[in-house]
Amino acid sequence: MPRAAKRPCRKQLCPNLVERGRSYCPLHTRDRYRDQDQRRGSAHQRGYTRRWRRASQAYLLDHPYCNHCNGPANVVDHIDPHRGDYDKFWNVDNWQPLCKRCHDRKTGEGL
Repeated sequence: MPRAAKRPCRKQLCPNLVERGRSYCPLHTRDRYRDQDQRRGSAHQRGYTRRWRRASQAYLLDHPYCNHCNGPANVVDHIDPHRGDYDKFWNVDNWQPLCKRCHDRKTGEGL
């Protein structure tokens, strides 16, 4: 069975070739995510301050179980991503308790 032709990495001036289904070579995949993280800002800049830690800890005391798997919750998730909207960030009706595993799965799937 013939292999699919490789194509150039999308990083400007990169001579590396990548497999089908990939856009960047391994060297530039890390750079791309690093650039995205820098544009995103730090957790503190996004609102996750001492005030948030206290509020989320208090919320977890009242809501100790994960909404998805019913295991012990240790993360307060924003149901609808706030994307910098201060009102949505602090709206308790937009919070849900999740365990780290369910939170990572939800965040990774973009649900």
